[in-house]
Amino acid sequence: MKIHSMKREKAIEAIKELPKEFELEQLMEKLVFVEKVEQGLIQVKEKKTIPHNKVKEIVKKWQK
Repeated sequence: MKIHSMKREKAIEAIKELPKEFELEQLMEKLVFVEKVEQGLIQVKEKKTIPHNKVKEIVKKWQK
């Protein structure tokens, strides 16, 4: 299992975007979302993406 880290500033920024009162689950979802977006942006920079036509082929195989 890969352990991910997040800068404190990103976590604080995510908290500030939430309402004054929120469920802990909302915060966790927000933090996971921010982490996933950051991972995706890194993958784009590193050219570790899958072309759209290749994704279509993969999805077609799932649907069989």
